[in-house]
Amino acid sequence: MENNLKVYKSDKFDVDDISGLSLFVYPRSLFIFAKDQNQANIGIHHYDEFSLPDLESLFSNDPLLRQDVPVKFYFHQSGFSLVPGVLFQPGKEKEYLKFAQEVPEDAKFFFSPLDSNNLQIVSFISSKLKKNLDARFSEVTLHHGGCTFLSYLFKERFNLIGQEILVNYFRSHIYLASFTDQDLSLFNIFEISGKDDILKYILIAMDQLKYDRNHVRVSIFGATEPSGITEAWGKSYFQNFKLQNPHANQNYSHGFKHLKSENVLETYWQYD
Repeated sequence: MENNLKVYKSDKFDVDDISGLSLFVYPRSLFIFAKDQNQANIGIHHYDEFSLPDLESLFSNDPLLRQDVPVKFYFHQSGFSLVPGVLFQPGKEKEYLKFAQEVPEDAKFFFSPLDSNNLQIVSFISSKLKKNLDARFSEVTLHHGGCTFLSYLFKERFNLIGQEILVNYFRSHIYLASFTDQDLSLFNIFEISGKDDILKYILIAMDQLKYDRNHVRVSIFGATEPSGITEAWGKSYFQNFKLQNPHANQNYSHGFKHLKSENVLETYWQYD
């Protein structure tokens, strides 16, 4: 695990300045953001080739996670459901989630509001993990990882055209969202093995929604040099294609010179 750790920090980083942590648990990696009392990022740890069972060992080994401060966890996982706000009722999370996947009997549910409470994103973790988190930290908040991408898209919705497909790429998986006339039509997570799979899922979404290939706008967030996802690649398939970086709601102290190479959505924008 230690060999997979990348560290980014402020020039004047001090663990005593940490007032909160945000953890982004991806299927194969982990980002830990340490924030000061002004919510500026002062330190980031990125664990590559991470898996969820590794988390407990990090509680005692990672210097950021040894701090008992308020912690927010964002789980990027397939087990989630979107529920219209007018239909959502706390206590019925298992019913909403059974349409996404089989839910374990010991599941602990959590949900987060989006789009001014017009939508709730519901997800779960195991009771064992929830118990371990509560034992380690005195204040824990849980969210599904899709909150970040969706919250950004809802903020930008009035800049969208009639047919939009937006993809957030994070190595082994993507989020794919479609908006029709500025209303969310589709949102899901897909496991991928390369850029050809991204193309496949975009074309499937276009077919399902009956989008016009000459008019639809396709945007991809999170593309990196090793991924091979380039403007030239996208424009060879779509007339209206763009690689995007979101507008930022995150502040940083001096430092973090190499962070941009990660090109992770949460380095720019985080749901709160």
